[in-house]
Amino acid sequence: MSNKKIVFTEKAPVPIGPYSQAVIVDRFVFISGQIGIDPKTGQLVNGGISEEIRQIFKNIKEILNAVGVDFNSIVKTTVYLTDLSEFSVVNTIYSEYFVKDFPARATVEVKALPKGAKVEIEAIAVIE
Repeated sequence: MSNKKIVFTEKAPVPIGPYSQAVIVDRFVFISGQIGIDPKTGQLVNGGISEEIRQIFKNIKEILNAVGVDFNSIVKTTVYLTDLSEFSVVNTIYSEYFVKDFPARATVEVKALPKGAKVEIEAIAVIE
């Protein structure tokens, strides 16, 4: 595979399985699904779905920073929810990070997520 580079930053959670925080291939950054883990404690944050989403975006921001880009570089996200009725909460917080030229997005309901998380978000960014 051409130009494959593994991304790791101590400012984001250490992966809890055999995967990378992100992988760069050519100009694309594939960010693994993030749950609301505090990288300092390795534990899921308290406070419910809102706090989980905010922590997820902090983690994604640190991964983006590690490759020298920001939220404007994200072209696609996938949101996994254990309860689709929380969709409006996701949208409210999501709109704090994406204010225009929104990335493409899929949102799906799943039965369960690692560590009992309520939400997981993965992203694809492009390095300009």
